[in-house]
Amino acid sequence: MEVIHKIGRRKTAVARVYVSKGTGTITVNKKDFTTYFPTATLQYKVMQPMTMTENAANFDVKVNVYGGGTTGQAEAVRMAIARAMCEVDAENRAILKPEGLLTRDPRMVERKKFGQKKARKRFQFSKR
Repeated sequence: MEVIHKIGRRKTAVARVYVSKGTGTITVNKKDFTTYFPTATLQYKVMQPMTMTENAANFDVKVNVYGGGTTGQAEAVRMAIARAMCEVDAENRAILKPEGLLTRDPRMVERKKFGQKKARKRFQFSKR
């Protein structure tokens, strides 16, 4: 098996994942993923597709991620790893799809409109 390259996105975060046979190390932007994502919830999100498909110790994952915040980046990495696990074995799709790991979350920040304070908030209205 050669290297599998997949992309995951969430809000403005973009994660490029390279999966190859190995011992289960996950590297995010040339750092260990536990130092890059310090909280347990973010680490769980990154590991979720690997643990669900029982491939946590079978593959090495190298990740390049940019844009957005930490949560958006972790979810982008999760989606990219889930897509790679589907390419490793087609049966993994049946495991990951019901959990919603293969669905792109379309929610984005709404743009600010001119003549307004924010996207929906207006300046104070004065009748007189």
